[in-house]
Amino acid sequence: MTPKKQKTTGHAKQETSRLSDQETTSLEDRITAALVGAAVGDALGGPVEGYSPTQILERHGGRVHGIVGPWSGDAWRTARPLAPYHKGDGHITDDTLMTHALVRVYATVRDHLDAYAIADHLVPDLMTNPRWIPELETEALPLHRVFLAEKWLVTRLHYAHADPREAGVGNIVNCGAAMYMAPVGLVNAADPAAAYAEALDVAGAHQSSYGREAAAVLAAAVAAACVPGATPDTIVSTVLSLAKDGTREAIERVCEVASRHTDFESALVPLREAVTPYDTVGPDYRAPSLGARRPSRLHSIEELPVALGMVLVSGGDYRHAVLGSVNYGRDCDSIATMAGALTGALGSPVPDDWSKTVSEASRLDLWEPARVLTEVAYEIFERDVRRRRAHEAAFTRLGSLGCSD
Repeated sequence: MTPKKQKTTGHAKQETSRLSDQETTSLEDRITAALVGAAVGDALGGPVEGYSPTQILERHGGRVHGIVGPWSGDAWRTARPLAPYHKGDGHITDDTLMTHALVRVYATVRDHLDAYAIADHLVPDLMTNPRWIPELETEALPLHRVFLAEKWLVTRLHYAHADPREAGVGNIVNCGAAMYMAPVGLVNAADPAAAYAEALDVAGAHQSSYGREAAAVLAAAVAAACVPGATPDTIVSTVLSLAKDGTREAIERVCEVASRHTDFESALVPLREAVTPYDTVGPDYRAPSLGARRPSRLHSIEELPVALGMVLVSGGDYRHAVLGSVNYGRDCDSIATMAGALTGALGSPVPDDWSKTVSEASRLDLWEPARVLTEVAYEIFERDVRRRRAHEAAFTRLGSLGCSD
């Protein structure tokens, strides 16, 4: 990957100060910033999802710099193509609904997860527990809000009784699993390889091919962001060591382009051009090509490479990375969700005015899932230590049995 251009002395001092603060950021603070940051990014991106940077610019008379209202204003209930969803005004979308659902699974299992945990806990939660759905402005089952690719979980696991490890096969290949995989990275904080492996198993219930791969890589990226002293560059280097096939190539290409920019405005078009050869959706986001979202070793979802690119462009700054993701358009709520989780895990603070507005508008406590996941992460770590010590003792004993006097 091409190194970033040398910064000015003033910028260098700011970067040194930021890294110093980042090295002393606790796990609890990282988990909180990652989960709150993901939800806020989701809410900011929702109202402009599906549009191009040019359309966003024209609609808002400039770039989006915070929380905005619905694209169609007060006509959101009937305006196509989004009706009847109230996207905007600080409302979170299905990205956050699914992320918090996965946190609840961790809270129940209180250990590492696999595809069976999705079948046994996440699917029943989607089907049987009504919750306030901000975009519908009513209480409803989460199943009634999530996209068809997420409804697939219920179809395959509940009704078809598919093997959870293979249930993702046949679903459209998109960012559906990756968009809510940050909790896996946080539970495996500072252990990207473990996060990758766990997310790969979990996502098998939902996705296949490069959609499943993206979920694993996103989890690994979040875990890498939690390493004390981590930077955007170390995150990218780590995920490139783990990612496979088209996903790896797309990340490498997009991040190489991103390293030439320090402002999202100049990066919007180049990042899209860089990811285009790997993206199967095509130029018209709302009218995907016939070959879109099919399994392939040559392609990648668009959202993950672009999110990593925006983290690089921003130098790890939450506000800059999320606003760049939002103004990129297309599936920008998911891009901003990922960028928000990554910069939050790095220790970059989420603006208080954004998080407060999103929490109030969505009628959702954004901090409670973080508190729960932090508690569970420590429990899992302690259990991992005991398991590792037991393995070391057994392995040592095996070695000693092979020794002769």
